Amino acid sequence: MAKNKILILSTALFLFGCGNSQSDYDASGVFETTEVIVSAQANGQLMELNVEEGQLLTANEPTGYVDTMQLHLKKKQLLANMRAVDSRLYSVTLQVAAIKQQIAKQETELKRFQNLLRSNAATQKQVDDIAAQIEVLNKQLAAQTETLENNNRSVSNESYALQIQIEQVVDLINKSIIASPVQGTVLSKYAEVGEVVAHGKPLFKIGNTENMFLRAYITADLLTQIHSGQKVSVFADFGKKDTRKYVGTVTWISDRSEFTPKSIQTRNERASLVYAVKIAVKNDGYLKVGMYGEVKLSDKNK
Repeated sequence: MAKNKILILSTALFLFGCGNSQSDYDASGVFETTEVIVSAQANGQLMELNVEEGQLLTANEPTGYVDTMQLHLKKKQLLANMRAVDSRLYSVTLQVAAIKQQIAKQETELKRFQNLLRSNAATQKQVDDIAAQIEVLNKQLAAQTETLENNNRSVSNESYALQIQIEQVVDLINKSIIASPVQGTVLSKYAEVGEVVAHGKPLFKIGNTENMFLRAYITADLLTQIHSGQKVSVFADFGKKDTRKYVGTVTWISDRSEFTPKSIQTRNERASLVYAVKIAVKNDGYLKVGMYGEVKLSDKNK
């Protein structure tokens, strides 16, 4: 909190100190960035962490990993179990082939005896016996097919459960790989190789230097000239009168005013109310955290 007060005070003093010499600017501020703390998503020994403070990282670029040996062994075990389960699957077609062959043979016999019956060379009982035998075989076929299909469904469900477990292990392995979710510069490093880390332990802090914003302070009389989403001109101060112009977008305007400086309570100074604003700026590689910048709401005076 004290750090924020110092930042506000110093920025505001910079604003008013530059008011006389650079009156063509409407506001001044300091470039900041969104900070992201990258934490461990797995438990175990930190085997590798290739980050140093000040290093530029690419988004999703692997920078290290937590020990995954036990997870790889678990995956091998689950794969072996899955192969064992899948071996219990039956080929329904092959298993019922014998019964289907018997049925086909009996149906042929039935046609032959029906022809013999028409020529009085066979009895009705013989024909009925063959038809009954076919009916029994069809029931056996249906029962065996249902048994085999139920077994295969059970095996498939068991195999599917193992597949889910394998996917869970793979997800844990992937989460053991450390990577920054954003492109930026490493600001702080909190862990070293060889340490045992737990899920959620901070490893390093990175600032998103690709998309930065200028935190500036405008006076109360300019509130009517600025709104969220407005395009403004931002000028980065590189020292020795060297500036670079950027297009910025107002993303936030504070709804609370601040006195500058806070210790002065005279009537004249009370008129110097300032409001914090955030202006998003696309970084071309030159902008750095802590660099001063100025804002011009309109180029009409340029």
